[in-house]
Amino acid sequence: MTETTVPLQASVGFAGPEALADALRATGYLPDEGLATAAYLALVMRRPLFLEGEAGVGKTALARALAEVTGRPLYRLQCYEGLEASQALYDWDFGRQLLHLRAAEAAHAAVDTEALESSLYDRRFLLARPLLQALEDSPSVLLVDEVDRADDEFEAFLLEVLSDFTISIPELGTVRAEIPPLVILTSNRTREVHDALKRRCLYHWLEHPDFDREVAILRSRLPEVTERLAREVAAATARLRDLDLVKPPGVAEAMDWASALHALGARELDPDLAARTLGAVLKYREDTDRVHSLARGALFGGG
Repeated sequence: MTETTVPLQASVGFAGPEALADALRATGYLPDEGLATAAYLALVMRRPLFLEGEAGVGKTALARALAEVTGRPLYRLQCYEGLEASQALYDWDFGRQLLHLRAAEAAHAAVDTEALESSLYDRRFLLARPLLQALEDSPSVLLVDEVDRADDEFEAFLLEVLSDFTISIPELGTVRAEIPPLVILTSNRTREVHDALKRRCLYHWLEHPDFDREVAILRSRLPEVTERLAREVAAATARLRDLDLVKPPGVAEAMDWASALHALGARELDPDLAARTLGAVLKYREDTDRVHSLARGALFGGG
């Protein structure tokens, strides 16, 4: 056991989950015990970490924080419907290839067609996309954001890449990561991701933080905001999450709200000012209409 565990711990630079949690806290990201353990295991076991949860609970921010504490470059692949492999892997710079072709033809009266064609597929003409960048710039952090928005076909392709962290480029050969990137996949659960991809990953569900942790997050990320305002914003945000809204506010929206209130000079949560700044915390008209129809004092009466 000692022969395998010690080198793995040494390779990630953290003695255990608590040491990683302390490093993350120093960046302003406050993980709970379960999330810190999941992130540590992803590092040690070199397994992708699949994070699900409501939008705004800190999934994407974790990848940024992990890149900072590990000193690795971060590459982000934003998923969307219709995303194709070439947009995630690599593409050829056709404009530069064409300029190279014209320059070669102008410089030589007799052109060696075969050599010229071969030179068009040199590495300098390759445009690396996030997946290839993450494998070449090893070790790295690869964030595959909102994978639930991609199509089934892309999900299957992604599974193949994550199985051995190898990419084959027909014109140049095979690219293999010396050290597998730390892969963070996120999902807002707009659809179910296939079991095959989940089985390849460690899994963690992110909840909205409890009151004390949300206050701590606000105070850590927004030190200029008063303690009272942070507590009252956290309490009001929690009450908004209980209203069965179209889009319940996450931590990101709570921070935006606190920043907006602070920018207007607020040191505590005034119901009228809170109602006027709902655009910082709610993003759907139906939600703002619902909140405006309720008693302001009950929602924004402070913590």
